[in-house]
Amino acid sequence: MKHRIVVLGAGYAGAFAAGNLARRLSPADTEITVVNAVPDFVERMRLHQLAIGQDFAFRKLADVFAGTGVRLRLARVTGVDPERRTVAVTGEDGDGELAYDTLLYALGSSVAHHGVPGVAEYAFDVTGLSSALRLRERLAGLGEGGTVLVVGEGLTGIETATEFAESRPDLSVALAARGELGAWLSPKARRHLRQAFDRLGVTVHEHTGIEAVEPTRAIAADGTSIPADVTVWSAGFAVHPIAAASGLEVAETGQILVDRTMRSVSHPDVYAAGDCAYAIGENGRPLPMSCASAGFTNMQATAAVIARLTGREVPTTGLKYHGNHISLGRRDAIFQMVDGDVRSKSWYLGGRTAARLKSGVLKGAGWGIAHPTFGMPKRKRRLATAPDQAGVRGAA
Repeated sequence: MKHRIVVLGAGYAGAFAAGNLARRLSPADTEITVVNAVPDFVERMRLHQLAIGQDFAFRKLADVFAGTGVRLRLARVTGVDPERRTVAVTGEDGDGELAYDTLLYALGSSVAHHGVPGVAEYAFDVTGLSSALRLRERLAGLGEGGTVLVVGEGLTGIETATEFAESRPDLSVALAARGELGAWLSPKARRHLRQAFDRLGVTVHEHTGIEAVEPTRAIAADGTSIPADVTVWSAGFAVHPIAAASGLEVAETGQILVDRTMRSVSHPDVYAAGDCAYAIGENGRPLPMSCASAGFTNMQATAAVIARLTGREVPTTGLKYHGNHISLGRRDAIFQMVDGDVRSKSWYLGGRTAARLKSGVLKGAGWGIAHPTFGMPKRKRRLATAPDQAGVRGAA
């Protein structure tokens, strides 16, 4: 019997992981299945561009995994039973169940409402394809002078506000920040950021927490009313409660608690990668939910799975951030270098050079997804156990 590896989610973490596993493990005694709710690979880092009306082609996952040996199951995950080692799914074919010997949980995250009244009913976001398309339709119908308020001063909020202002100068774009805009950046990078906001005409409401969202405005903590025909909520991310409901040990955030190899601390057959993994970086702090973390954790998880299944020593891959890359529209960006404690260094790269670098990163990530088994070795690794023993719990 082949060892069954099931990967939940085909975002940056899941799609890369599935490709790495297919590239390194022999199909003679392994079977890899990817479960994803939509047929396309969603470039989450570009959803704010999609929302403002820019067009780009989506990669079909069926094409991505064609010829790799990876099986694609288009379905939504509804539950995980780590004791029985099964995953419950629902899709066009109805409800079903998948059995696994090794599970890689990479379902990502969605927008965090933080219990703020009106966010679920009236706000938009760019954390998923369907929500970005919904926002795209709303913005397309917004005429000259329409007001857009982006809530959240993190990377997503900054990129969204600047992209919207550059692409639609006919709109009045504002950003609400709980603290100081770009407070984590070096002084020079912060100055660059403010100049970009001024150049694009983005109004900044600093030290402004939003406590309610209504159809045409947002209410700040001090009672101030901020006009907003469209409110875009980018005040953080949250994971799906499936992991917590399954009995896997999770952090207060709902993320799966993992060891240094991205293996669940409660269930050794389960690994986690991406936003849903509560992983500790080399600086002793939890990795933030980000694309960079998806890269770190998926590389570590796949390396650990491959090593354990093939009887090799488990390597440790780097979990250290080197910098933050922030788009400021299509022609400007900031790349801020950070130290081991993720504190900004004095040096930063800005302007068109940084924008070209960010564009290269996005294109590189897309190319990597489109070629999941590039560099496939002629001789793949066999499992350390015989095929008919590969499915036992100890082999994971």
